[in-house]
Amino acid sequence: MDKPWLQSYPDGVPTELPTPPYNSLLEMLEDCFKRFADRRAYTCMDTTFTYRDLDNYSRELAAYFQKQLGLRKGERVAIMLPNILQYPVALFGLFRAGLVAVNVNPLYTARELRHQLKDSGARTIVILENFADVLDEVIEDTEVEHVITTRVGDMLNFPKGVFVNFALKYLKRAVPSYDLPQATRWSKAMSYGKNVPLAPMQLGLADIAFLQYTGGTTGLSKGAMLSHRNMVYNVHQSKAWQGHIFEQIDELVIITALPLYHIFSLEANCLGGLLEGGENILITNPRDMAGFVEEMSKHKFSYMTGVNTLYAGLLNTPGFADLDFSRLKLCVGGGMAVQEAVAREWQKMTGVPILQAYGLTETSPAAIINPLDISGFSGSIGLPIPGTDVMICDDDGKALAANEVGEICVRGPQVMEGYWQRADETEKVMLDGGWLRTGDIGRMDEHGYVFIEDRKKDMILVSGFNVYPNEIESIAVEMPGILEAAAVGKPHSRSGEVVKLFVVRKDPSLTADQVIAFCRENMTGYKVPKEVVFRDELPKTNVGKILRRQLRDEEPNG
Repeated sequence: MDKPWLQSYPDGVPTELPTPPYNSLLEMLEDCFKRFADRRAYTCMDTTFTYRDLDNYSRELAAYFQKQLGLRKGERVAIMLPNILQYPVALFGLFRAGLVAVNVNPLYTARELRHQLKDSGARTIVILENFADVLDEVIEDTEVEHVITTRVGDMLNFPKGVFVNFALKYLKRAVPSYDLPQATRWSKAMSYGKNVPLAPMQLGLADIAFLQYTGGTTGLSKGAMLSHRNMVYNVHQSKAWQGHIFEQIDELVIITALPLYHIFSLEANCLGGLLEGGENILITNPRDMAGFVEEMSKHKFSYMTGVNTLYAGLLNTPGFADLDFSRLKLCVGGGMAVQEAVAREWQKMTGVPILQAYGLTETSPAAIINPLDISGFSGSIGLPIPGTDVMICDDDGKALAANEVGEICVRGPQVMEGYWQRADETEKVMLDGGWLRTGDIGRMDEHGYVFIEDRKKDMILVSGFNVYPNEIESIAVEMPGILEAAAVGKPHSRSGEVVKLFVVRKDPSLTADQVIAFCRENMTGYKVPKEVVFRDELPKTNVGKILRRQLRDEEPNG
């Protein structure tokens, strides 16, 4: 096929991807542990782990998984943690025990957590105790037998760790009560693993590394099966694209505010940082923008990733403009479109452009990235990265000419193996020849640059998180006073979009506040409608399908 993007590649970027030197993420991390043993790997709340520390701690947890819990190769283990030091220890410990990671958003409601645990079949979960009450509510409906609970301060230096744990539980009362008699404390699991040998595991490219859940058009999230091949190749694709800039940096210091359980941060910060021997600065609570900026002031950072919301928030935080940006070399924006005004102000303030990137959970995620030599905002999402083919196709899957608008399709070693136990859903998105239908509408110009024209038909993008209207609607109509509901996205200056819910009432006395309160009890915060509009009826097709686009177009604000 014709590949016009190759002529636009910057100097130093290979047109063909060399075969990576690793047959699994396990091989990659063990090699990096040895090569970078004395380098700083992670810093969180003034506690730093070297790669040697990560090696030791992850080995201990892996031994616990193997010897105490008796977990076998390929079993799924859920990780429900924010950005704290326990996350990389748990993740790398899983790989060393030959297990599959199931990343779970810590802010999930009981409904969402129940579905993901049941669907994945996870028998083990590592969870921050702040969220253990939600697990307590659903655990009897799942296959979970083993629970490892941890506290934010468990791996922080003394006495800070003790103080943080005390403050969260007794001063901030951020740890709701729970009853999980089968739970084991993190410290106990680590102590056990310290005293037993770890049996070496053999993993190959075809083995599954992650079940990474993504929103579903049916209202239920699906687990994208990401293999070791997918992830090993994708981090090397990213390295081929931007690795030469890291060679100019003596100490790679990465600002990691996006949650590591999100595919963007997981690949770019966690695994990409590992491959480069970089240090991730974990921001546990990026919503505390003043604290975020204060933490950044302590470090000579050189690389950061973010979504538009994050970049905009920093620009509007006092003290951010006073930071030292002299070592900052690369900023990558993904998850949602970076707004031109934000991109221009960011470059003006820091001297570094935001590199717009594009990908999906199903592509591990990087597929299209802007060249590092761009002078500023262009509106394009970039060029297909090495080893990646991109085609703009019509509804029948046939390729379109340059600048014609159609569906963006991607092919490459980073494309998922399929959806976990959902062959029907896999079939909907995979075309012959290994092409993945992204559902995103775009065009490619004659130089190979890709432009997004429209997103997945009805999907709502809130601060980089996909929100599917079906899920919102299916929950909303369970409220006794609601007859029908339709969710659409409404433009928002900070989060890109928020959810707007149109409701046909069964109970005329039903109020918007009651609807929002019901939704808040049953879905994660970013999915909760920020506005509720009551209608006598909803616009529909002749077969009764709700016309969400018409609802968006009817409203003055979107």
